[in-house]
Amino acid sequence: MTATVRVESGAPYDVTVGTGLLERAVQELPAASRKVLVVHAAPLRQVADVMRARIEASGREAVLAEVPDAESGKTAEVAAFCWQVLGKSDFTRSDVVVGVGGGAVTDLAGFVAATWMRGIAVVQVPTTVLAMVDAAVGGKTGINTTEGKNLVGAFHEPHAVWCDLAMLETLPAYDRVAGLAEVVKGGFIRDGVILDLVEDHADALKAEQLSPEALEVLEELITRKVRVKAEVVAADLKESHLREILNYGHTFGHAIEYTERYQWRHGSAVAVGMVFAAELAHLAGKLSEADVDRHRAILSSLGLPTTYPPGRWDALLTAMRRDKKTRGDLLRFVVLQGIGNPVRLEGPDPALLVGAYDAVSS
Repeated sequence: MTATVRVESGAPYDVTVGTGLLERAVQELPAASRKVLVVHAAPLRQVADVMRARIEASGREAVLAEVPDAESGKTAEVAAFCWQVLGKSDFTRSDVVVGVGGGAVTDLAGFVAATWMRGIAVVQVPTTVLAMVDAAVGGKTGINTTEGKNLVGAFHEPHAVWCDLAMLETLPAYDRVAGLAEVVKGGFIRDGVILDLVEDHADALKAEQLSPEALEVLEELITRKVRVKAEVVAADLKESHLREILNYGHTFGHAIEYTERYQWRHGSAVAVGMVFAAELAHLAGKLSEADVDRHRAILSSLGLPTTYPPGRWDALLTAMRRDKKTRGDLLRFVVLQGIGNPVRLEGPDPALLVGAYDAVSS
């Protein structure tokens, strides 16, 4: 059984969610492509080899580019390595890049495709929950710098996205759970059914082995979160207004990642970031205490963190000032004015920020 979500943005494409989709991903590569660069992290070498064999069986030339795993692969040096492979293999504008891996790999593959000859096709094959529901969908690509996360990038929509749920069955439980933070985010900003499903099935979703029931729930959660993102991206591809709501929890979350030198999982940082945003909204008179408590309860039920150590406010504030939503010296946050109603909070009183930090670090 598969579900397909159409992303009706600048260049419409489909996000397909189901099991056993690798063959279809190869069969439905851009018709004009003759060469395919498969960008993958080392743990997915076997999957990449299977992809290469299937690509070559389709009459195309396949080239593999193995890159460092996780955020260490999202650097200018790694992107330059991929460009070098493309150049030495004589890739043209009609050829295609395929990203096979987690969010860091799909971000990198998209950025490489966006910048090679000013843009060639990219097909994303995300293998983690986080990549399926967030990084691979929406056309945002990027790499990190020493100054911060995703500060260099481009908007470059994929040709297609294939979310093969079979990839999740061997994923470590905590990696899967960390990705669910982004799913929960979709529930808080738009689709309340997501929150209900997580509340009802948290134990099954965080179990070491996914039961058939949990896999079915996970498919619905992923499809619902992709649909949330598709609706937002269709209305605002380049994040000029509405798309900023997808950054709920990310301003503080990215600051944690930067402060921790990217040793925290993205989902863990965003989980704490959502609690910070909820506390900030409560202090600003926009969100009830019960809704703040619901943030903590849902995230905790999945085993995600909801607190961060005290004594690090200055470093976090410095990092937040580098956030993409910041305008000059004006800090801007996405907060909730009730569940499902995200709004912007611009230039909040510094005392509110410190108060929210105290609430997540106590």
